[in-house]
Amino acid sequence: MSGKELLARRFEEHRTHLRAVAYRMLGSLSEAEDAVQEAWLKLNRSDADAVENLGGWLTTVVGRVCLDMLRSRTTRREDPLHDQNGQVRLPDPIVSRADGLDPEQEILLADSVGIALMVVLETLAPAERLAFVLHDLFAVPFDEIAPVLGRSPAATRQLASRGRRRVQGVVPPPDPDQARLRAVVDAFLAASRGGDFDALVDVLDPEVVARSDGGTLRPSLVRRGAAEVASQAITFARFAEAARPALVNGLPGVVALAEGRAMSVMAFTIRDGRIIALDILTDPERLARIDLGAVDD
Repeated sequence: MSGKELLARRFEEHRTHLRAVAYRMLGSLSEAEDAVQEAWLKLNRSDADAVENLGGWLTTVVGRVCLDMLRSRTTRREDPLHDQNGQVRLPDPIVSRADGLDPEQEILLADSVGIALMVVLETLAPAERLAFVLHDLFAVPFDEIAPVLGRSPAATRQLASRGRRRVQGVVPPPDPDQARLRAVVDAFLAASRGGDFDALVDVLDPEVVARSDGGTLRPSLVRRGAAEVASQAITFARFAEAARPALVNGLPGVVALAEGRAMSVMAFTIRDGRIIALDILTDPERLARIDLGAVDD
């Protein structure tokens, strides 16, 4: 085996981990792949034999690449969940079968990286996001993150702390009881299909937020409050009729199918038995990239 082949094999051992880092940093599966590929190119241009901890080295390289990508995004505005045209832009969902994840998805979604967490990560400044993701989600020491940011370890610790406070204030602790979460989702769908406004309000938190990302071809929507979200759910009952159970970022969600195509992916954030956030992807271009083999028949 040549040196190049050996290096490629060593890199492949870390690829899934690196994709997980990049996905949390960027919220985009395609951009995450680009970041991982850039790390491979940088490794090829480096003296790999001098790297003692290849996994750690690659993790910080991917972090630096992602940081540059975040800083160069022209779509970032005061509200980073909206693009340059004011449209809602949700993170890419990871869809899998309702009965479980495959091994690669388990690695990619370790630490319960639900859509709710990804949405909050989108609101962090690039440096905060890097410090929080690398330290809190991947246990990279601050003295290794600091050079990537050009900050001191103490300043890097403060950045991660700010990110942590944002996450803890919005993202509920994961409920390990998947059956209980699925029951809430099923109750929402049943009420939507039946046009039962009162039942919908009962399953929604009073301050619920519903976000819909339709891409460039469909209008995006943001609805707040149980009454408004319930009314919208009844209006779009056809999505509930076509819903199939799935896991969306490892948590119970649904995919609406029509003639073998995905019409929408719905991710639910649930706290104390009520839905506090509903994130819906209806962008045809992004939906076309979802593997429907991951959805239950």
